[in-house]
Amino acid sequence: MAERRYFGTDGIRGRANTHPMTPEVALRVGLAAGRMFMSEDDRRHTVVIGKDTRLSGYMIEPALVAGFASAGMDVITFGPLPTPGVAMMTRSMRADLGVMISASHNGFMDNGIKLFGPDGYKLSDSVELKIEAMMDADLDADLAPADQLGRVRRIDDSQARYIEVAKATFPKALSLKGLRVVIDCANGAGYRVAPTTLYELGAEVFPLGVEPNGLNINADCGSTYPQALSAAVNLHRADIGIALDGDADRVIICDEKGQVVDGDQIMALVARDWAAQGLLMGGGVVATVMSNLGLERALLADGLTLERTRVGDRYVMERMRKGGFNLGGEQSGHIILRDHATTGDGLISALQVLAVLVKTDPDAEPAHKGMSLLLVPKSAGFKASKLKKLGYKGIDTGEVQFSGVRVPKSHLIGESEGRGLQQILGGLELGRINVAARGVGVARAALEDALAYAKERKTFGKPIAQHQAIQIKLADMATRVQAARKLVEDAAIAYDTGERCDMEAGMAKLFATEAAMENAAEAMRIHGAYGYSPEYNVERYYRDAPLLCIGEGTNELQRIIIARQLVERSS
Repeated sequence: MAERRYFGTDGIRGRANTHPMTPEVALRVGLAAGRMFMSEDDRRHTVVIGKDTRLSGYMIEPALVAGFASAGMDVITFGPLPTPGVAMMTRSMRADLGVMISASHNGFMDNGIKLFGPDGYKLSDSVELKIEAMMDADLDADLAPADQLGRVRRIDDSQARYIEVAKATFPKALSLKGLRVVIDCANGAGYRVAPTTLYELGAEVFPLGVEPNGLNINADCGSTYPQALSAAVNLHRADIGIALDGDADRVIICDEKGQVVDGDQIMALVARDWAAQGLLMGGGVVATVMSNLGLERALLADGLTLERTRVGDRYVMERMRKGGFNLGGEQSGHIILRDHATTGDGLISALQVLAVLVKTDPDAEPAHKGMSLLLVPKSAGFKASKLKKLGYKGIDTGEVQFSGVRVPKSHLIGESEGRGLQQILGGLELGRINVAARGVGVARAALEDALAYAKERKTFGKPIAQHQAIQIKLADMATRVQAARKLVEDAAIAYDTGERCDMEAGMAKLFATEAAMENAAEAMRIHGAYGYSPEYNVERYYRDAPLLCIGEGTNELQRIIIARQLVERSS
């Protein structure tokens, strides 16, 4: 094989604005590849271009566009889109060529150019070598005449198209309803499509790495840094964690304990499931020489084979196509599902794992997996009694006893068993917002009563509201009410719009309930001895406010949640 000057195992890649990842090289790629994939047919030829979120994409994309347009090719740009999405759109739009601008799992300093043929598959070694030869040749003779230059446009629905394709790979009979999923998008190309796909399939989604700024792609997040995913899974009590890389063609999984599951384990899981359904083709899996011996032994135990290739997903795909396999990949999490995609697809691979998860009734640890919630009708054998409390009588507290009660399976809450604890815990964010709102109510009531009393109570010939010491107290009370109300509103809006709000709910609950405590105490001081009299409501505020600091997790716990989220979101 001839020596490669530009292309490696996965396109052209290098430090941004340094050879070979310069605008000049990108321009020559566009000119050379454009001329190669333009036929003699009397028609407009088209290339589609996607990219990830790194800053240098703004430099590389225009250079490629100029090269293709100069060669006479029409150009369609997508903006941020996963690599498999670009491959899919190349075929879907009947383009002559597809281009992805990405350095995959590398940091923002690097960038790359990946090319796909009209069939959506990566180009062969021989084709790439021909493009290289053309790039170093004089391309002036191949420039299109002025009246045959390519046109350029952008379409905005590529992400929506990819989402629908991804959702279609998930079994129609299944749903992710009730499943708590953390998705780490590495601040890369999948930052919108992945959380949206999971949400629309029914999951409760906790997104991570979805705030790209051009410089933070793959930075302490994503499949190359699973520590962030593991921590988030434990924090949110999630059932599973999913981490993609910068261009979303790789995936790493975390189980409910935060333990990492690599590409070899994912392939074994999917292979066994597909084999059981009669969907696995080729009698086994294709992987690289880097895959663990444990994968081979696990497959052999199930009567399946493992065929190895040299490193690079393109070589895995070549062997899959030649041998009729439909499942292959790399230990790094580059999983190829040939029934669904022409290249590695992190999101679709994750959906296959989720399909196995929701079909399986785990009798494994932890024990709470066996707990379920049921609606129990009041009938014979049901007994409830109220418990006497010091105060806070607006909400009854009672004890429930069952004796010989049978509950039909149809009374199960949710679509599957074993989700009881998650269903209870899943309501904590809303519960904390509710408690915070009650804290605002108590704080405001204490303020209003204190203000009314201060205006009517007189000392030294004037209302105590005119005394500076009382005014300072009232000012502090009013400020607490306004600040608490704002925090509660922000948390409620985030919850209603489906945004992440664990930290926001914790902040609202912490501040509002402590505002209630402080305002109740200040109202008591302003009322003096009268505050202890049942004639005034102050004694009730003072008695009930401490309970709010305990409900839905103590305020000490809220501080821990807030601190953890601050660290996570700042990384």
